[in-house]
Amino acid sequence: MFDLLVIGDANPDVILGPLDAPLAFEQREQLVGAGALTLGGSAAIMACGAARLGLRVAFAGRVGDDDAGRYVRDVLNARGVDTEALRVDPALSTPVTVVLTRDGGDRAILTAPGTLAATDGDDVPESLLAATRHVHAASYFLMPGLAKALPGLLRTARAHGATTSLDTNDDPSGLWDPSGLAAVLAETDILLPNAHEARHLARSQDDSLEGALEGAAAALAARGPLVVVKNGADGALCHDGHTLVTTRGITVTPVDAVGAGDSFDAGFIAAILAGLPPARALDLAAVCGALSTRAQGGTPAQPTWDEAVAHVPTKEQQPT
Repeated sequence: MFDLLVIGDANPDVILGPLDAPLAFEQREQLVGAGALTLGGSAAIMACGAARLGLRVAFAGRVGDDDAGRYVRDVLNARGVDTEALRVDPALSTPVTVVLTRDGGDRAILTAPGTLAATDGDDVPESLLAATRHVHAASYFLMPGLAKALPGLLRTARAHGATTSLDTNDDPSGLWDPSGLAAVLAETDILLPNAHEARHLARSQDDSLEGALEGAAAALAARGPLVVVKNGADGALCHDGHTLVTTRGITVTPVDAVGAGDSFDAGFIAAILAGLPPARALDLAAVCGALSTRAQGGTPAQPTWDEAVAHVPTKEQQPT
């Protein structure tokens, strides 16, 4: 029934910036250049990016019975994502995130978690796990209840023939869960961290690991998954435990980098499901991430499949 089931977080993002001075308290009012209300949550942005690329996408997660939750559902539906499995919590509020950007691409992210901690394995119907080609999970560290259930959910999906992927995103606690992560990686076909996350994830498994990003990717790949690492303006790399592949991506003038990594995830999974080899999938994913930065918010500038393919450099165009 579906090409992709995405499980994880969905919330409104309020994006403000760029902030050109330190954030001031004491009831000071500061003006910024732009602001936007848009769909947020790593899982939700990835789902929209995949649907934009032409995949049949379903979403499973939890929102509150409030205006923010209805906004999330409406935007997902408008972008072609099936929300039949988006559960409404009668007591807890929908998560809300405020993103403060500043020149240079950096940002601060403030999240009121709402339903995140209550999201668990019961929010993911087994019928969906059995009716999809691929299952992607995001924001592992924000949803401890779902994190505990994730190995079993991914195992069930694989038993029905699906492939799996995980983007852990950042860990606000700074612990990086060395005990729980091993069980998840054992059921994960593709791991999609950014460079910061890859280093921390690798170090949580072996505290002697320091230095090169390639070493972190190789260490994580040794645990089973294909490791695909997003590295901002420096492109991306993937490691299968034996071979390292890199891409420089393309150059764009970014308006807002929020959600670029999630659009990258969507591009990589769409390319793999289309039968492309990892090296070519990496090129296309980097293009999807770059093109998504052309507008504020994670979803407005996500490319179509044809648009992304048209921007992938040929071998002759790629820098050496």
